[in-house]
Amino acid sequence: MGIAQWQNFFVMVGGGAAALAGLVFIAMSINLPIITQDTTHKNRAIATLTGFTSVFMICAFALIGSCNHQWIGVEWLFFSLVTAITYTRAYIRARKTGKSSVGLSVGRFIAGNACFLAEIIGSVLLMSGYVTGLYLASAALVLSFAFFISGAWLLIIGVYESQVK
Repeated sequence: MGIAQWQNFFVMVGGGAAALAGLVFIAMSINLPIITQDTTHKNRAIATLTGFTSVFMICAFALIGSCNHQWIGVEWLFFSLVTAITYTRAYIRARKTGKSSVGLSVGRFIAGNACFLAEIIGSVLLMSGYVTGLYLASAALVLSFAFFISGAWLLIIGVYESQVK
């Protein structure tokens, strides 16, 4: 199975990530004063934008001509590690110093990191020559969308609650 067969997947997922990152960026720009005043909002915004940007970058690099699956695995590993670290740091900071507790459950944190872990494992398998890692990493990438989208929604809800107070 060649990487070329995955082109439509990367185009669809990467395009969706770019579009959603743009919408989140606009929503953040409109509510910038409120977001910057609450550590929870600020860190959720950072994690959400980093997540969507990472998905876009993974897909963009996978579409570069003549990339083999080992090289895509290296790129995927890099971006999934950066995103996992950012997501974890943002969660810890929001728990420690944030004013809003909307959506800061431990279960959500563990499930989100499980997606990143699956991407990391899949990318290592891909780097090692096992194309089946692409299936694992891709499924985890798509599932992580649920966390980025719900993170954007929780950001909007948190901003709204801050405005109502």
